[in-house]
Amino acid sequence: MGDFQFLDIILFAAIAAFFVLRLRNVLGKRTGHEKPPGARYDSHSKNQEESDENVIPLPDRTRSNAGQASEEGQGGEQAATPLDAGLMQIKMSDKTFDPEQFMAGARGAFEMVITAFSEGNTDVLRPLLANDVYDDFAGAIEERQKAGNGLETTLVGIKEASLVEAELQGRTAFVTVKFVSEQINVMTDEEGAAVDGDRNQVTTVTDLWTFARNMRSRDPNWTLVATQSPN
Repeated sequence: MGDFQFLDIILFAAIAAFFVLRLRNVLGKRTGHEKPPGARYDSHSKNQEESDENVIPLPDRTRSNAGQASEEGQGGEQAATPLDAGLMQIKMSDKTFDPEQFMAGARGAFEMVITAFSEGNTDVLRPLLANDVYDDFAGAIEERQKAGNGLETTLVGIKEASLVEAELQGRTAFVTVKFVSEQINVMTDEEGAAVDGDRNQVTTVTDLWTFARNMRSRDPNWTLVATQSPN
């Protein structure tokens, strides 16, 4: 009887060892090459973004939990500022995002919008602006034209163009740029005479423009979604 019990013990031990090996194959074991926490967060955010609504409001300028998590970045590095954290979020969402290239495009868009608004060219404005911003610009142009006025704007130069805020909300990135430019703005009547402004006076103008883009879209273009003056 003792021999049979001994054999039973060996048999059960073999079965237990078999199940342990199976569990290790299924669950895996640590090898030292696991993805860092930032990479797992990136994968989770991508899945979450797929379920977000298409219409996303402008950022409320508050720090989100996702923004705090992104400060860890890749390799555990801390973001120096909220702006750095926002840019890091956007970069994690789209590896091709380059702040320098973005700023070059933002400067070009600034010049195009200023010129097109002055000329009343809504065809140029339409693809550059979000719907509500376009409505504001087009409405101002229409009122100006109904009053028989024209607008002469000379963009003397852009003294400063700097990133001041960046944030990723859902699938949409928002980046705010501060423009300090020198302009000559003159309102004219139907005969082209100046009724407001001075053609010889250069004015320094400060603008905050917020651009947005769906980072999952194949369209690389950014859209102007808000304009404001810090004053």
